[in-house]
Amino acid sequence: HVQLVESGGGAVQAGGSLRLSCVASGYTGPGSNYCMAWFREAPGKRREGVATIDPGGNPNYVDSVKGRFTISKDNANNTMYLEMNSLQLEDTYMYYCAAGFLMRCRADVPHSLYTSWGQGTQVTVS
Repeated sequence: HVQLVESGGGAVQAGGSLRLSCVASGYTGPGSNYCMAWFREAPGKRREGVATIDPGGNPNYVDSVKGRFTISKDNANNTMYLEMNSLQLEDTYMYYCAAGFLMRCRADVPHSLYTSWGQGTQVTVS
């Protein structure tokens, strides 16, 4: 499995921006055609997908973040990003990055299909 470490969370006022990073290590060389994803979870709620980016760099988003969030990756540095703009109170969650070999790399794919997870980074919007 690949190891993932997130960073970039914090407290921000509504309307503000944050950029999350996810650094991958371990097996990230040729043939590591992972679907990479950002999920988020609040206490007592299920973990939900936010955005995915497939091996070809194609992004996919859930409707609630379209036009506000941008997922990207830097293959040379094994890093994935989530640029979050126009943050709303409802975006307050713990955010996790994930990786997995998925036939369908889309934001609505259940979290149970991913095999590697980061430790999470908290985003609080007030």
